Amino acid sequence: MNSFSFQNQTNIVFGQGTVNQLASLVAPYGKTILLVYGGGSIKRSGLYDEVLAQLKSIDAKVVELSGVEPNPRLTSVNKGIELCRSEKVDLILAVGGGSVIDAAKAIAAGALYDGDVWDFLMHKAQIKDALPIGTILTLSATGSEMNGNAVISNWETKQKRAFGSQHVYPRFSILDPTLTYSVPRDQTVNGVVDIMSHVFEQYFTLTENAPLQERLCESVLLTVIENAEKALENPNDYDARANLMLCGTMALNGGLISVGTQNDWASHGIEHEVSAIYDIPHGSGLSILFPNWMKYVYKERIDRFTQFAERVWGIERGSKSDDELALAGIEATREFFNRIGAPATLAHYNIGRDNLDVMAREAVLFGPLGNFKKLQQEDVKQILELAL
Repeated sequence: MNSFSFQNQTNIVFGQGTVNQLASLVAPYGKTILLVYGGGSIKRSGLYDEVLAQLKSIDAKVVELSGVEPNPRLTSVNKGIELCRSEKVDLILAVGGGSVIDAAKAIAAGALYDGDVWDFLMHKAQIKDALPIGTILTLSATGSEMNGNAVISNWETKQKRAFGSQHVYPRFSILDPTLTYSVPRDQTVNGVVDIMSHVFEQYFTLTENAPLQERLCESVLLTVIENAEKALENPNDYDARANLMLCGTMALNGGLISVGTQNDWASHGIEHEVSAIYDIPHGSGLSILFPNWMKYVYKERIDRFTQFAERVWGIERGSKSDDELALAGIEATREFFNRIGAPATLAHYNIGRDNLDVMAREAVLFGPLGNFKKLQQEDVKQILELAL
């Protein structure tokens, strides 16, 4: 196990009816609130009216930024920054899933920065300060409600980039599992894949002698597997939705399940290049790419993959060789994704070979990708070819 420092400032308020605590959570930060949300589902569900009623009870001034995209665009972020500056916003309240929260984080950082917010995404500047953020989560997926990460797309340059900073951790996040009842099936599936993929990025590590972290990762994976199909069969199953929601938060909240280990993140880096060009759902891209990344790298540390097969998928070794057992675990992952309805190939989105070289080149723009196996441009291209 490696040395580490872990800190997380987010206040998680979890459970049915917790939106009723919004007024008291917002009040300490000021009266002018930027309300950030997506395509209107919060209005159809009635959540929008609940939020406004809570804010009205403390005489808050509400400024709205709606229409944040599933792969949040730089253009939306810049609109939010302009609103924060012109309206002298005290707090940004993100109501939605990870994309809305990610946009809010970029807005919070950009509002207090003299330059172009894209500088943070291109590693040209570091975030020194940010407006405070609160969130109401409506989709179990990214963990953005309890971490300092954000991913933003620049549609003009066809780039999708990420940043991370302690300054943009939400101050509070309201997690009411009932708010996920109305999430469409495909978004629930993508959320499940995203949660599992976050754990994969931390579980497949070259760091040794970290048994607690391994079991924490495995427990999150097992809980997701146990509850995913329950939630898909009965969207109003509170326990299944609650377990998925907590798994999403635990899977990526600053590294709690993987402290002291070296993470990978290559598959996310590759997916960002795919969705930067083709604008596909992030979870779908991960469901296509991750099993192919696994097949490409598993021999780097085959014991981790045999352990994965046995502990997560319950595959007995019997007479299987290490190779056979490892590949059986990878195939079980693919079969699970297939079973819940996640796509398996890039062809599902009519993606062919046209931009493979571009995506492979952009993936290693800042150097080799990943840590489990350092991927060069040609490695990335081969993984993409496996995914066709």
